[in-house]
Amino acid sequence: MDSPAILTIKPEYTQTKVGVYQHGNLCFLKTISHPFEVLQSFKNNTDQFLFRAEAILDELQKANIDISDIQIVMARGGLIKPIASGIYAVNEAMMDDLRNSPVGRHSVNIGGLIANEIANRIEGAKAYIADPAVVDELDEIARYTGWPTVKRRSIFHALNHKFIARTFASSQQKKYEDLNLIVAHLGDGISIGAHKKGRVADVNQTFDGEGPFSLERSGSIPMADLVKMCYSGKFTEDQIIAKIRYEGGAFAYLGNSSYYELEKAEQQQNEMVLKIFEAMAYQVSKYIGYMSPVFIEPIDAILITGTIANSKWFVNKVVERVKRIAPVHIYPGEDVLDALAMNGAMIINGEAEIKNYS
Repeated sequence: MDSPAILTIKPEYTQTKVGVYQHGNLCFLKTISHPFEVLQSFKNNTDQFLFRAEAILDELQKANIDISDIQIVMARGGLIKPIASGIYAVNEAMMDDLRNSPVGRHSVNIGGLIANEIANRIEGAKAYIADPAVVDELDEIARYTGWPTVKRRSIFHALNHKFIARTFASSQQKKYEDLNLIVAHLGDGISIGAHKKGRVADVNQTFDGEGPFSLERSGSIPMADLVKMCYSGKFTEDQIIAKIRYEGGAFAYLGNSSYYELEKAEQQQNEMVLKIFEAMAYQVSKYIGYMSPVFIEPIDAILITGTIANSKWFVNKVVERVKRIAPVHIYPGEDVLDALAMNGAMIINGEAEIKNYS
């Protein structure tokens, strides 16, 4: 074999994004759309893993990709138990927690199952995840809430946070572990983390609505109003959770959670849409400021990434409010596949410790 290839997998609600990397280059990229009616036929989304794995292998065959070259299968990790940052081999304990997540159902839980299925079909291949959303490096003081029975948890876009932070550090010819950074990931959910010399010491728990509202997450809302909704008799528990995780934010206001609504609104000067997104930018700015006291030492930079970072209009609304805190650097887009490939390359180059999930 000339050089081991890395297959990267990012499962989404109705599609799966895959890439193949070899010699440090992306040599295959595909977004595979899955018919909604087929996905609906599965009782749980994790039951889709075999169907999605077959679809990936079929596309690789069509593209004449020699799968025997693939030795690393890297998938975006799922909502498993809290773990330290790093690369983990997919094992039985992990797959059990992916199927029966202690956090909740999400398409991201399928990734490790798909990776394991594909790796099992390729001689010598192994399946991994890296920096899943449950990476937990919080300072102990950051875990406190106003109730002794409730602790703050760390659930955020850890993979992209770490990738962008390391990318920035490399551009400055410095080590990530030597920098103090605030990273803001702007997408369907928004997570803003305080990276204190290589560790995310505090971050909003975006999956359950803490922080700014986003394209589809409610963000933090007045608690008494939420309690009244819960006891109004109008909603079930599942409906309330859906409003927090998938039907809040821009979707609740506009009936659409697409970033492209913002692009269109900019072009057409749609005042209502722009007003909602300006409010989102305002809340992002507030939470960047909210993270600044986590640091006692100076903050080296604020890094803004994610899909919404493609909008210069939106980013400028944030930058004008936070530029006094630290220099701001923009990394548009969500480089999940590149981030997975970077971790895969670390395995090939012997630069990563493979951790065991238990």
